[in-house]
Amino acid sequence: MRNRISSILLIVTFALSAIAHYMKWDSILQFVISAISVIFVAGFLGKATENVAHYAGQRLGGFLNATFGNAAELIIAIFLVKEGLFDMVKASLTGSIIGNLLLVLGLSIFAGGLKFKIQNYNVSLAGLNGSLMIVAIIALFIPAVFLNTHSITQQDTNTLSLIVAGLLIVAYIAWLLFSMVTHKKYLADVTVDEDEELPHEHAPEWSKKKSILYLVLATVMVAFVSEWLVGTLEVFTERFGLSELFVGAFLVAIIGNAAEHSAAIMLAMKNKIGAAVEIAVGSSLQIALFVAPVLIFVSYFTGRTMDIVFTTIELVAIGVSVFIAKSITQDGSTNWYEGLLLLVVYIILGVSFFLV
Repeated sequence: MRNRISSILLIVTFALSAIAHYMKWDSILQFVISAISVIFVAGFLGKATENVAHYAGQRLGGFLNATFGNAAELIIAIFLVKEGLFDMVKASLTGSIIGNLLLVLGLSIFAGGLKFKIQNYNVSLAGLNGSLMIVAIIALFIPAVFLNTHSITQQDTNTLSLIVAGLLIVAYIAWLLFSMVTHKKYLADVTVDEDEELPHEHAPEWSKKKSILYLVLATVMVAFVSEWLVGTLEVFTERFGLSELFVGAFLVAIIGNAAEHSAAIMLAMKNKIGAAVEIAVGSSLQIALFVAPVLIFVSYFTGRTMDIVFTTIELVAIGVSVFIAKSITQDGSTNWYEGLLLLVVYIILGVSFFLV
């Protein structure tokens, strides 16, 4: 019954969003309907990914969950790049990173901690994740420092951005090779019993072929509804007097993170905190090391290169998020209070961005 209601709401909100877009309804109404539709479509995407993960295994499953969970944000960002809204793109990337590290991870640790006093996961994986997050900060920090302290031409800035973007993509591909091939067992979840079926893998609702088909369908739906949502952002921002920074960093990021929210929290409440951390932290790493660099190259091929220079506010927000997330996750164990601390930092940043 619950699944049937979800399916009906998914179809109805998607259809309404399409009608609102093509019938040229009021932009604010279009934004609201599209935002609601994105949440349901992201939920469908998360469910499809979870079913595919059952057949792929936990490590690959966690990667797929993070990847397709980021599909909404990537597609929204590509449309923003085509519109030339580079500031909003960078704000949405910032929001995705801090949203995953503080909101998704914080809610997961908090919810899991309320049910289980202490939850443990692979310490080596936690340490490597922390190192990768610091590399991402360095890659974003250096271009901003050089641009603000030296006279660098726009051409040189674009060249530096493309080189850094290329190196980050290489580092991310190498990380996938390291974590899923050469050192797969070394980074395995400490809570997993090889002979025990994972709770989130229990009784998949769909067959393997149907799961893959629905995954493709959900991604296509995300692409359409994302384009409709982006088309209303400028009017929405102007109508309510909001900054592009706040809209990109919080509204767009929260809507785009819907799939990861539900999947990570559910896993944490089933005492699979390792998988939850894999989704939340892995998703942030994917945004910083892969999605952002890919968008640089996408903008280059559209004829107007977006540089990788983030504002001081964005860099501070990302730096603070990485610092607290690394501090909390590096020991390989979590509790509800640590989750609460992450949420507190997220709220502080949210209020600050709103007042900018």
